[in-house]
Parts: sequence; structure tokens; C-alpha cells
Amino acid sequence: MNKDFTFQNPTRIHFGRSAMSHLSEELRLYGDNVLLVYGRNAIKQNGIYDQVMQALTVAGKRVVELSGVKSNPTYAKVLEGCKLVREHDIDLILAVGGGSVIDCCKSISAGAYCPIDPWKYYWEQHQPLVARVVPLGVVLTMSGTASEMNSGSVITNEEKKIKAGYHYPMDKLCPKFSILNPEFTYSVSRYQMVSGIFDVFSHLMEQYFGGDDDCVSDYLLEGDMLALISAARAALKDPYDYEARSNIMWAATMGLNKILAVSKQEDWEVHQIEHQLGAYTDCAHGVGLAIVSIPYYKHIYPYGLHRFVRFAKHIWQVNPEGKSDEQVALEGIEALSGFIRELGIPQRLREVGATEEMLPLIAESANKIGGYHVPDTAEVLEILRECY
Repeated sequence: MNKDFTFQNPTRIHFGRSAMSHLSEELRLYGDNVLLVYGRNAIKQNGIYDQVMQALTVAGKRVVELSGVKSNPTYAKVLEGCKLVREHDIDLILAVGGGSVIDCCKSISAGAYCPIDPWKYYWEQHQPLVARVVPLGVVLTMSGTASEMNSGSVITNEEKKIKAGYHYPMDKLCPKFSILNPEFTYSVSRYQMVSGIFDVFSHLMEQYFGGDDDCVSDYLLEGDMLALISAARAALKDPYDYEARSNIMWAATMGLNKILAVSKQEDWEVHQIEHQLGAYTDCAHGVGLAIVSIPYYKHIYPYGLHRFVRFAKHIWQVNPEGKSDEQVALEGIEALSGFIRELGIPQRLREVGATEEMLPLIAESANKIGGYHVPDTAEVLEILRECY
């Protein structure tokens, strides 16, 4: 642990089959006006909407609804929510959905009383959080992003063709509470489930690959990876396996609430590339990450060979006997590729709507931050072509 750090996470988690019983008591801590935000009609079809509305009624709330949040939430939807917050003097935003809905709500909270255009204020000028933000609560229905216990928000500006993340202060824009009932994820499609699983795995890898300090955080990251692999395999066999789905949900929440990243140098380049892939194709986030990961890691493993060897041995049980470090590292990356195939995730960019003409635009617009190695535009383009 060779880097100093300060850690805080204020979110209160209610986890398990009885989690929803806490919603009314949480709602009573806030004012009368609630903005209820969700995706399309899934929560109305699976009964979650009715449960939420009952809790809101018991707590005596006036409800304004904002529906139709997409899987890659748009800036236009953020502005729509900001307008509703001001018009109805909203006291609490309640996000019912997965990471996309929660991310949208964070930016609504931060943008509603922003003095200028929020995109310009936050994403372009990187100004501090405005004084007045609206508290946020969550009822989680899909596991993946850990947005239920962090302050990050990824939004797509369709007009500018930019998909970008913004990290608000954790003490201000982490959800105040999050309701996590693993049974609420049962209705998610298999495609969405595996996309979420790989999103979690990518979060863990991007915190793991970046430095060779071999600290406590690395052992915690490995434990979360191993738990996720085991739970994912069980959920593939039986999507209604409560133990499997509960472990996936908690692995996701732990995977990006900052506790596993303390004292770590990180590498978020796969996410940077995928964000721009998503801006051009609107593909599922975890699917895009899976497609980009293998060629990216094959490009950077020589710069962090020690860590990739450890990954191969500790996560995939690669036997190093009689092999060079390079062989062990590559065998570990191939094992990761096998896990992606096991999940049934597409392997090529062309399968998620990318065209050859998009690749240079994606490569040029992707942020270049790296970890062990910072790729330039030409290398990002080469990576994209390798997985096209």
C-alpha cells in the first residue's frame, strides 16, 4: 500500500429478499415531491413498478415520472429530467433500474440547478459541483455498473457523438440509499445478464492492471473476480439460482465503489475505447468491453508482464511449469477469451453495428489514458481493426 488515500462511501445498502421493506422508511427522510425515473416498460411488466408505487403511497409522496431512459442514457434525457426537477420542486430522485437509469439520475441531480448548460459546465469546463443537488435513492434491477454505490455517471451526448463519464464528489452524489433484491434481476434477459457480468469483470481488471504493487487491494480484486466467475457459471445454468444472482449483484456493487481501488494505479483504457464505440453504435456496454478487451490486453501485456502472469496463475490456474512468463501471460489472456465465449458474448465489432468507416473516428475520439502503457490513436485503431 505505497500510495496514500482517503476513502469515503456514504451509501446505505439494503440487500436481500426483504430489501424492499426498507423503501418506505427511507422515503420518509425526504420531502413530499419525488421524481421516479425508469427505463421503458419492464418494471411495469415484472411488478416492480407496483411495489415501488405502493411504498411511495405509504410514505405519502407526490410522484412525477420520467420514463424511457435508454441503455446508453442520453444528455437529452438528462435535460428533460432537469426541467422536471425545477418545475415540480423535487425533493428526491428515485432511480428504478440498472446503471443507465442511475447514471442519468446523478446527472439530473447535478444539472438541475446548474448556472449554465450542464454539459459545458461539467464535461467541458470541469467545474465544481453546484451548491444545490437533489438527493438520490435507488431500487436496483440489473447488476453491472455499481452505480448504486458510487458517484460516477456515464452519459452519451448524441449531438456531439461523445460518450463520457463524470465523477461527482462521493459525499454529494453517491445514492443516499440503494435497495438491492437479487430477485429483481431475474427478469433481465440473458444478453443483458452476461453484458452486466462482463462489465463487472472489466471494472475489476481495469483496477487490477495498472501497477505491480501487489497490495491488499489486488487480493481483494482477485477474490471478487473468482467469486464472479463461479457465480456467472451457476447463473448461466440456472438464471433463477438465487445464490448465484445474489453473488453477482454483490460482486458488482463491490467492484466499483472505490474500496478495491485504494492505493492502486489503474488502467481504464478499455472503457475509454468502448465509450466511443457506444457513442457510434449504441451497443451494450459490457458486450463492447468484452470485444475490445482481448486485443487491448494482447497489446499491453509486455508492459505489465508481472501482473499478467499473476492474473493467469491466480485467476485461471495456468500452470507455469516449463513456460516463459510471456507464454503464461498469453495463456491467461486466452483463458479470459474462453470465459467471454462461455458467456456467449459476440466476438466482433461488426456484430454490434460497427462499420469500417467508424473505426478511425472511434480511435481519434477515444481518450488515451492507459496504465502500464498509453496507446496513441494509431495503436487504438489497430486494436479496433483486430477485433472488427
